[in-house]
Order: sequence, then structure tokens, then C-alpha cells
Amino acid sequence: MSVVVQKYGGSSVAEPSRIQAVADRVRDTRASGHKLVVVVSAMGQTTDRLVSLASEITSDPTPREMDMLLTAGERITMALLAMALHDRGIDAVSYTGSQAGILTDSSHGEARITEITAERVRESISEGKVVIVAGFQGVDPDSREITTLGRGGSDTTAVALAASLDAEVCEILTDVGGVFSADPRVVSDARKLEAVSYEDMLVLAGGGASILMPHSVEHARANGVRVHVRSSFSDEPGTWVVAETPGREVVGIATDSEGEAGVITIVGSRAARVTSRVEDALSDSGIASSVLSTGDRFARLEVPIERIDDAVRSSHYELFGSEATP
Repeated sequence: MSVVVQKYGGSSVAEPSRIQAVADRVRDTRASGHKLVVVVSAMGQTTDRLVSLASEITSDPTPREMDMLLTAGERITMALLAMALHDRGIDAVSYTGSQAGILTDSSHGEARITEITAERVRESISEGKVVIVAGFQGVDPDSREITTLGRGGSDTTAVALAASLDAEVCEILTDVGGVFSADPRVVSDARKLEAVSYEDMLVLAGGGASILMPHSVEHARANGVRVHVRSSFSDEPGTWVVAETPGREVVGIATDSEGEAGVITIVGSRAARVTSRVEDALSDSGIASSVLSTGDRFARLEVPIERIDDAVRSSHYELFGSEATP
């Protein structure tokens, strides 16, 4: 039986009914013949609420105590999911990051994973249990202090565990159906990519596409982990993030900001060669732009922050057309 690692984000476990739905999905995955490790985020806006609570107590919380506070969110989710699985007759056990053997450096709030021992995880898998691990957290083995991994830390937890366990796949389950050619909330006809390479995913993530954080993609690339980004709200296939994919001259568009300026990043092997087309399309839409930088697989353009959504739509139409097929 192969090991599958699934990670469920905050929107996927936002309320008790969603945790029940995740438990059903875990049950079905296990029934299909897989050993299963599940990494969970905090429920919904729990982390933001914990940060707000800290601000009501002090304007200058110590990094150590903030990590102690913030790791509570994932512990709540993991215990509730274990309870839901027990109700379904499934033997499950939950572990904090430190219990799971996720070792980090000493940087509170932005720690990096240095090693995963996963002794208790392996033992529980061998006993036929579903293992639930709190994402976003680990422990510094030298100081024995709890640490957090920063933004997107649960994705990094899942990918690093998948590498350590030689998992068949790491599924990142979220509230979107995969990786798209642009943010589908902004571009209505953005199309889901069947697959994207580690390299292009890193550029997209670095450009502001928040579907995966760069650290998690770096772990996947370094260890050859096959990542499947898909929706936790349906059974539809999502986007595979793998070493190599069929060549796409333009993969997608990511957005970010720098100071008071908006930045769009065009990703793909011909990104640098299509900047003049994009600038002309933006000009036709009355949007001022300038090229900030170009590279082998990207081109970054500055646009007015208040027009960034319009800029993405105009650029997407120019590069992909209404059918989004470059």
C-alpha cells in the first residue's frame, strides 16, 4: 500500500461541517487502498484571530510566545478531525509538529525545516492508523522550542513529510480547483493547467500566486515530490506540479505589489519576448506600464495598483485569448 499525504487548508476545515466532509474524504481515500497522512491548517481565520488577541494584550509580543500561541490553531483542527474519524470507525491519531519529528532551525515565526525524523508517524502508519499532523509548526532540536514556519507553512509541512515518507503523491487540497492561467476571481475565463513544472510554479509563487508558497515548491523540487493541487470541495482532478511538463510558451500571470505600485509577472519560456505585446495591450486599455525585469522564464511589469485587475485581464486576453489557449 502506497502512502498518500493530504493537506487541508483553512477554508477546507473552516467549520465543523467542513471537518466532517474532510473526514469523509479521508475515509474514502483510505478505503481505496492507501496509507494516509493528513496535514491540517488552523480553522478558517483562527490564526488571524489569535494574532488579534495577542495585539489586545501587548503591542510587542515576544516571538517565542507568539509561536506558542499560533500553533494552537492547528492543534485544535487535528484533534477535531481525529474525533470525526473515530466516529467513522477509523483508527486515527493526531500529532503536533514536534511529536511528528519536524525539526527546524531557531527562527521563530519563519523557521525552516532542517530534518524530519517522523518516527512516531511511521510507527502509526505501520499499525494501520490514519496519521494527522499539525501543519505550520516544528521544534528546534537544540533549544527544544516550538517554532512556526511562516506563511504557507502547512504546505511545506506536507511536502516535506511526503519526501520523508517517500509518498506516492502530496495532495494540496484547497478552495480552488488547481493552478490557473490567472486568478479566476479576476479573470473569468482563466483556465486550469493540467500540469506545471516546479520551475514555473516557483516563478508563479514568487510573483504572488498564493496557491503554493515558494518554500513548499522548493522542497518538492529538491526531493522529486509529485504535488497535486486540487479542490477539497469536489472530486475533480486539479493541477500536477512535477519536474517536467509539455512546453508552454506562456504559462500564466501572477500579481503582487511593491510599495504603491502593482506588479504583474508573466511566466513561461517566451515571457520576455511577449512584453511588447502586453505593453501595447495595456496601452490600448489606458493602463500605463513599464518593464521592471525579465529572465529566462519571466517578465515583470509595473502598473498602477488601482488598475492591476484590469491589467491582468487585458494581458490575459492578449496572451491567451478568450479561450485561454496559448
